[in-house]
Amino acid sequence: MPVPDAPVTGVPASPNRPAPTGPVRPSRLDPDIAARLRRGADGLVAAVVRQHDSGEVLMVAWMDDEALHRTLTTGRATYWSRSRQEYWVKGATSGHHQYVRSVALDCDGDALLVDVDQVGPACHTGRRSCFAEDLPVVTGRPGEPSLGGPAGDLPTTDPGAGAA
Repeated sequence: MPVPDAPVTGVPASPNRPAPTGPVRPSRLDPDIAARLRRGADGLVAAVVRQHDSGEVLMVAWMDDEALHRTLTTGRATYWSRSRQEYWVKGATSGHHQYVRSVALDCDGDALLVDVDQVGPACHTGRRSCFAEDLPVVTGRPGEPSLGGPAGDLPTTDPGAGAA
C-alpha cells in the first residue's frame, strides 16, 4: 500500500498541543498522535516489537514521527536507523517482513508496542528473536524475603521478626 501523498510538515505547537520534545524531522503523522509522543533528545521513541499471536518479543527498534506515520498508513513496520540515519522498512532487503497488526502507545507516551506478523527471523543475526541470550538472575516469589544481591549477601529485614 503506497504512502498517501500529503505535505510533509513539522508538528506545530498550539495552546492545546505542547511543542514536541526532541528534534522532529518533517512528518505527515496526525498531529493529535504526535502531541501524545514523548521523544528522547534524538526525537525517537522506542518500539517494542512482538509476534501478534504468541506475544513473543522479537526486537526493539526506534521510530520518529514519520516512521510511525509510515507504519500506521502502510501496515509495514518502518523504523529510523540511528547508525545509518535513514528510514528502513523491515524486510525490504532481507525478505523478513513485519506485517503490522496493531500499534499501542504506552501510558507515558515514550514507547510503542508494535504487534506484527513476522515472516522469517526478526534479528539481523538470523535468529527468530533478538532476545535469545538469557542473563543470570536471582528469582523470587511475591511474599518471600529478598535475597539482596546476586549472591544473597545483603541482609533482609522482616518487619514482623522478633515481634511478640
